[in-house]
Amino acid sequence: MNGIPSSTYFTAPPDWGWLIVFYFFFGGLAGGCYFLAVLIDFFGRPEDRPLARLGYLISFPCVLLSGILLTVDLHRPERFWHMLIESNTFQPMFKYWSPMSLGSWALLIFGIFSFLSFLSALADSGRLNWAVARRLGRPGTIGGIISFIGGLFGFYVAGYTGVLLAVTNRPIWSDSPLLGMLFVISAASISAALMILLAERNHWTMPGIADLHRMDMWVLALEFIVLVAFLISLGPVFRAWFSVWGLVLLLGVVVLGLLVPIFLSWRRDRLGIRTYTASAALVLIGGFILRMAIVLGGEAV
Repeated sequence: MNGIPSSTYFTAPPDWGWLIVFYFFFGGLAGGCYFLAVLIDFFGRPEDRPLARLGYLISFPCVLLSGILLTVDLHRPERFWHMLIESNTFQPMFKYWSPMSLGSWALLIFGIFSFLSFLSALADSGRLNWAVARRLGRPGTIGGIISFIGGLFGFYVAGYTGVLLAVTNRPIWSDSPLLGMLFVISAASISAALMILLAERNHWTMPGIADLHRMDMWVLALEFIVLVAFLISLGPVFRAWFSVWGLVLLLGVVVLGLLVPIFLSWRRDRLGIRTYTASAALVLIGGFILRMAIVLGGEAV
Protein backbone atom coordinates (compact mmCIF):
# COMPACT_ATOMS: atom_id res chain seq x y z
CA MET A 1 0.00 0.00 0.00
CA ASN A 2 2.87 2.32 -0.88
CA GLY A 3 4.06 2.46 2.71
CA ILE A 4 0.82 3.97 3.99
CA PRO A 5 -0.82 2.21 6.95
CA SER A 6 -3.85 0.18 5.98
CA SER A 7 -6.01 2.16 8.40
CA THR A 8 -5.86 5.01 5.89
CA TYR A 9 -7.93 2.95 3.46
CA PHE A 10 -11.62 2.27 3.72
CA THR A 11 -12.53 -1.41 3.92
CA ALA A 12 -16.15 -0.69 3.05
CA PRO A 13 -17.99 2.02 1.10
CA PRO A 14 -17.83 5.26 3.13
CA ASP A 15 -21.50 5.99 2.35
CA TRP A 16 -20.85 9.58 1.39
CA GLY A 17 -23.96 11.34 0.14
CA TRP A 18 -25.28 14.81 -0.54
CA LEU A 19 -23.72 16.41 2.54
CA ILE A 20 -20.26 15.45 1.28
CA VAL A 21 -21.10 16.62 -2.25
CA PHE A 22 -21.99 20.06 -0.89
CA TYR A 23 -18.96 19.96 1.43
CA PHE A 24 -16.66 19.36 -1.55
CA PHE A 25 -18.39 22.13 -3.50
CA PHE A 26 -18.26 24.82 -0.82
CA GLY A 27 -14.76 23.74 0.23
CA GLY A 28 -13.61 24.26 -3.35
CA LEU A 29 -15.23 27.69 -3.43
CA ALA A 30 -13.67 28.66 -0.10
CA GLY A 31 -10.13 27.72 -1.10
CA GLY A 32 -10.45 28.91 -4.68
CA CYS A 33 -11.93 32.32 -3.91
CA TYR A 34 -9.33 32.99 -1.24
CA PHE A 35 -6.46 31.98 -3.53
CA LEU A 36 -7.78 34.18 -6.36
CA ALA A 37 -8.19 37.07 -3.91
CA VAL A 38 -4.54 36.68 -2.88
CA LEU A 39 -3.42 36.72 -6.52
CA ILE A 40 -5.42 39.89 -7.16
CA ASP A 41 -4.05 41.44 -3.97
CA PHE A 42 -0.43 40.78 -4.86
CA PHE A 43 -0.46 41.17 -8.63
CA GLY A 44 -3.64 43.06 -9.54
CA ARG A 45 -4.32 46.71 -10.21
CA PRO A 46 -5.32 49.06 -7.37
CA GLU A 47 -8.75 49.53 -8.98
CA ASP A 48 -9.31 45.76 -8.78
CA ARG A 49 -9.05 45.79 -4.99
CA PRO A 50 -12.86 45.31 -4.57
CA LEU A 51 -12.51 41.96 -6.38
CA ALA A 52 -9.93 40.83 -3.83
CA ARG A 53 -12.23 41.88 -1.00
CA LEU A 54 -15.04 39.95 -2.65
CA GLY A 55 -12.93 36.79 -2.69
CA TYR A 56 -12.19 37.12 1.03
CA LEU A 57 -15.85 37.84 1.82
CA ILE A 58 -16.93 34.69 -0.04
CA SER A 59 -14.24 32.44 1.40
CA PHE A 60 -14.99 32.51 5.12
CA PRO A 61 -18.76 31.78 4.93
CA CYS A 62 -17.99 28.92 2.50
CA VAL A 63 -15.31 27.35 4.70
CA LEU A 64 -17.57 27.75 7.74
CA LEU A 65 -20.43 26.05 5.90
CA SER A 66 -18.17 23.26 4.63
CA GLY A 67 -17.00 22.59 8.21
CA ILE A 68 -20.60 22.39 9.40
CA LEU A 69 -21.51 20.01 6.58
CA LEU A 70 -18.53 17.77 7.38
CA THR A 71 -19.46 17.72 11.06
CA VAL A 72 -23.12 16.93 10.45
CA ASP A 73 -22.13 14.06 8.16
CA LEU A 74 -20.27 12.31 10.99
CA HIS A 75 -22.10 9.42 12.62
CA ARG A 76 -21.52 11.17 15.96
CA PRO A 77 -21.43 14.91 15.13
CA GLU A 78 -20.86 15.88 18.76
CA ARG A 79 -17.49 14.11 18.62
CA PHE A 80 -16.15 16.17 15.73
CA TRP A 81 -13.31 17.40 17.91
CA HIS A 82 -11.90 13.86 17.97
CA MET A 83 -10.62 14.53 14.44
CA LEU A 84 -8.23 17.10 15.95
CA ILE A 85 -7.72 16.10 19.59
CA GLU A 86 -6.91 12.68 21.06
CA SER A 87 -9.82 11.87 23.39
CA ASN A 88 -7.66 9.98 25.94
CA THR A 89 -4.74 12.35 26.27
CA PHE A 90 -6.34 15.57 24.97
CA GLN A 91 -3.25 16.15 22.88
CA PRO A 92 -3.38 17.23 19.23
CA MET A 93 -4.00 14.26 16.94
CA PHE A 94 -2.09 14.65 13.72
CA LYS A 95 -1.58 11.77 11.28
CA TYR A 96 0.71 13.02 8.54
CA TRP A 97 0.01 9.91 6.43
CA SER A 98 -3.77 10.43 6.43
CA PRO A 99 -5.35 12.92 3.99
CA MET A 100 -8.38 13.03 6.27
CA SER A 101 -6.30 14.11 9.27
CA LEU A 102 -4.28 16.56 7.16
CA GLY A 103 -7.50 17.92 5.69
CA SER A 104 -9.10 18.43 9.09
CA TRP A 105 -6.15 20.48 10.32
CA ALA A 106 -5.87 22.36 7.03
CA LEU A 107 -9.56 23.22 7.18
CA LEU A 108 -9.16 24.55 10.74
CA ILE A 109 -6.04 26.60 10.00
CA PHE A 110 -7.43 27.90 6.74
CA GLY A 111 -10.65 28.83 8.55
CA ILE A 112 -8.65 30.98 10.99
CA PHE A 113 -6.77 32.83 8.25
CA SER A 114 -9.94 33.15 6.18
CA PHE A 115 -11.71 34.69 9.18
CA LEU A 116 -8.95 37.26 9.66
CA SER A 117 -9.08 38.23 5.99
CA PHE A 118 -12.88 38.34 6.19
CA LEU A 119 -12.68 40.86 9.03
CA SER A 120 -10.14 42.91 7.08
CA ALA A 121 -12.37 42.92 3.99
CA LEU A 122 -15.33 44.09 6.06
CA ALA A 123 -13.27 46.91 7.58
CA ASP A 124 -11.75 47.85 4.22
CA SER A 125 -15.21 48.15 2.66
CA GLY A 126 -16.52 50.27 5.53
CA ARG A 127 -18.88 47.62 6.91
CA LEU A 128 -16.83 47.15 10.08
CA ASN A 129 -15.52 50.12 12.04
CA TRP A 130 -12.48 48.46 13.59
CA ALA A 131 -9.05 49.94 12.90
CA VAL A 132 -7.20 46.76 13.94
CA ALA A 133 -9.07 44.73 11.33
CA ARG A 134 -7.77 46.94 8.51
CA ARG A 135 -4.20 45.94 9.38
CA LEU A 136 -5.04 42.27 8.77
CA GLY A 137 -5.27 42.75 5.01
CA ARG A 138 -3.02 43.92 2.21
CA PRO A 139 -0.99 46.07 1.56
CA GLY A 140 0.52 46.03 5.06
CA THR A 141 3.19 43.56 6.17
CA ILE A 142 0.90 41.73 8.59
CA GLY A 143 -1.83 41.54 6.00
CA GLY A 144 0.61 40.27 3.37
CA ILE A 145 1.78 37.46 5.66
CA ILE A 146 -1.80 36.49 6.51
CA SER A 147 -2.82 36.49 2.86
CA PHE A 148 0.21 34.48 1.74
CA ILE A 149 -0.13 31.75 4.37
CA GLY A 150 -3.91 31.67 3.97
CA GLY A 151 -3.50 31.38 0.21
CA LEU A 152 -1.27 28.30 0.60
CA PHE A 153 -3.82 26.60 2.85
CA GLY A 154 -6.64 27.71 0.55
CA PHE A 155 -4.91 26.04 -2.39
CA TYR A 156 -4.55 22.85 -0.34
CA VAL A 157 -8.18 22.87 0.80
CA ALA A 158 -9.36 23.37 -2.78
CA GLY A 159 -7.68 20.19 -3.98
CA TYR A 160 -7.27 17.82 -1.05
CA THR A 161 -10.81 16.44 -1.38
CA GLY A 162 -9.80 14.76 -4.63
CA VAL A 163 -6.80 13.21 -2.88
CA LEU A 164 -9.10 12.08 -0.06
CA LEU A 165 -11.21 10.17 -2.59
CA ALA A 166 -8.12 8.69 -4.23
CA VAL A 167 -6.89 6.95 -1.04
CA THR A 168 -10.09 4.94 -0.64
CA ASN A 169 -10.48 1.49 -2.14
CA ARG A 170 -13.50 2.46 -4.20
CA PRO A 171 -13.56 1.92 -7.96
CA ILE A 172 -13.08 5.13 -9.97
CA TRP A 173 -11.83 7.09 -6.94
CA SER A 174 -8.73 4.95 -6.38
CA ASP A 175 -8.01 4.16 -10.02
CA SER A 176 -6.56 7.50 -11.10
CA PRO A 177 -3.92 9.86 -9.65
CA LEU A 178 -5.60 12.87 -11.29
CA LEU A 179 -8.57 13.49 -8.98
CA GLY A 180 -6.69 16.01 -6.83
CA MET A 181 -5.58 17.97 -9.91
CA LEU A 182 -9.10 17.84 -11.37
CA PHE A 183 -10.65 19.16 -8.17
CA VAL A 184 -8.19 22.02 -7.71
CA ILE A 185 -8.62 23.16 -11.33
CA SER A 186 -12.40 22.92 -10.96
CA ALA A 187 -12.18 24.93 -7.73
CA ALA A 188 -10.39 27.70 -9.65
CA SER A 189 -13.05 27.74 -12.38
CA ILE A 190 -16.10 27.78 -10.08
CA SER A 191 -14.51 30.38 -7.79
CA ALA A 192 -13.76 32.74 -10.66
CA ALA A 193 -17.31 32.16 -11.94
CA LEU A 194 -18.90 33.05 -8.58
CA MET A 195 -16.79 36.18 -8.25
CA ILE A 196 -17.78 37.22 -11.79
CA LEU A 197 -21.46 36.64 -11.04
CA LEU A 198 -21.40 38.73 -7.87
CA ALA A 199 -19.33 41.48 -9.52
CA GLU A 200 -21.83 41.65 -12.40
CA ARG A 201 -24.70 41.80 -9.93
CA ASN A 202 -23.05 44.80 -8.27
CA HIS A 203 -22.55 46.41 -11.71
CA TRP A 204 -18.80 46.63 -11.23
CA THR A 205 -16.83 47.73 -14.28
CA MET A 206 -13.19 47.37 -13.18
CA PRO A 207 -10.86 45.78 -15.77
CA GLY A 208 -10.17 42.85 -13.45
CA ILE A 209 -13.58 41.34 -14.25
CA ALA A 210 -12.63 40.84 -17.90
CA ASP A 211 -9.27 39.42 -16.81
CA LEU A 212 -11.02 37.04 -14.42
CA HIS A 213 -13.38 35.88 -17.15
CA ARG A 214 -10.52 35.37 -19.59
CA MET A 215 -8.61 33.38 -16.99
CA ASP A 216 -11.69 31.28 -16.29
CA MET A 217 -11.99 30.31 -19.96
CA TRP A 218 -8.37 29.12 -20.02
CA VAL A 219 -8.95 27.21 -16.79
CA LEU A 220 -12.06 25.59 -18.30
CA ALA A 221 -10.02 24.43 -21.29
CA LEU A 222 -7.44 22.96 -18.92
CA GLU A 223 -10.19 21.35 -16.85
CA PHE A 224 -11.57 19.69 -19.99
CA ILE A 225 -8.13 18.26 -20.81
CA VAL A 226 -7.60 16.98 -17.26
CA LEU A 227 -11.11 15.47 -17.15
CA VAL A 228 -10.45 13.57 -20.38
CA ALA A 229 -7.05 12.44 -19.02
CA PHE A 230 -8.74 11.33 -15.79
CA LEU A 231 -11.25 9.20 -17.67
CA ILE A 232 -8.53 7.67 -19.88
CA SER A 233 -6.36 6.91 -16.84
CA LEU A 234 -9.14 4.75 -15.38
CA GLY A 235 -8.37 2.06 -17.95
CA PRO A 236 -10.90 -0.82 -17.84
CA VAL A 237 -12.71 0.90 -14.95
CA PHE A 238 -13.87 3.48 -17.48
CA ARG A 239 -16.72 1.05 -18.25
CA ALA A 240 -18.25 2.08 -14.91
CA TRP A 241 -19.24 5.35 -16.59
CA PHE A 242 -21.55 3.48 -18.98
CA SER A 243 -24.39 4.37 -16.64
CA VAL A 244 -26.71 7.20 -15.73
CA TRP A 245 -23.80 8.87 -13.93
CA GLY A 246 -21.73 8.78 -17.10
CA LEU A 247 -24.58 10.55 -18.89
CA VAL A 248 -24.73 13.13 -16.09
CA LEU A 249 -20.97 13.67 -16.40
CA LEU A 250 -21.16 14.07 -20.17
CA LEU A 251 -24.18 16.39 -20.36
CA GLY A 252 -23.91 18.22 -17.05
CA VAL A 253 -20.15 18.73 -16.83
CA VAL A 254 -18.60 18.40 -20.30
CA VAL A 255 -21.39 20.01 -22.33
CA LEU A 256 -23.19 22.35 -19.92
CA GLY A 257 -20.33 23.26 -17.59
CA LEU A 258 -17.36 23.35 -19.99
CA LEU A 259 -18.11 23.48 -23.70
CA VAL A 260 -21.13 25.82 -23.63
CA PRO A 261 -19.39 28.49 -21.45
CA ILE A 262 -16.33 28.36 -23.72
CA PHE A 263 -18.59 28.74 -26.77
CA LEU A 264 -20.44 31.68 -25.19
CA SER A 265 -17.14 33.40 -24.50
CA TRP A 266 -15.88 32.73 -28.02
CA ARG A 267 -19.05 34.13 -29.64
CA ARG A 268 -19.56 36.94 -27.15
CA ASP A 269 -19.42 39.78 -29.70
CA ARG A 270 -21.97 38.19 -32.05
CA LEU A 271 -24.42 36.81 -29.48
CA GLY A 272 -25.06 40.22 -27.98
CA ILE A 273 -26.01 38.84 -24.55
CA ARG A 274 -24.45 39.09 -21.14
CA THR A 275 -22.17 36.13 -21.68
CA TYR A 276 -20.18 36.81 -18.51
CA THR A 277 -23.24 36.10 -16.38
CA ALA A 278 -24.54 33.20 -18.45
CA SER A 279 -21.23 31.38 -18.76
CA ALA A 280 -20.37 31.94 -15.08
CA ALA A 281 -23.70 30.48 -13.97
CA LEU A 282 -23.16 27.42 -16.18
CA VAL A 283 -19.62 26.94 -14.84
CA LEU A 284 -20.96 26.91 -11.27
CA ILE A 285 -23.64 24.38 -12.16
CA GLY A 286 -21.11 22.21 -13.99
CA GLY A 287 -18.69 22.33 -11.04
CA PHE A 288 -21.37 21.12 -8.67
CA ILE A 289 -22.44 18.34 -11.06
CA LEU A 290 -18.80 17.24 -11.38
CA ARG A 291 -18.56 16.61 -7.64
CA MET A 292 -22.02 15.03 -7.56
CA ALA A 293 -21.21 12.63 -10.41
CA ILE A 294 -17.83 11.57 -9.01
CA VAL A 295 -18.97 11.15 -5.39
CA LEU A 296 -22.36 9.55 -5.99
CA GLY A 297 -21.19 7.74 -9.12
CA GLY A 298 -18.29 6.20 -7.19
CA GLU A 299 -20.66 5.13 -4.42
CA ALA A 300 -23.00 3.50 -6.94
CA VAL A 301 -20.33 1.22 -8.47
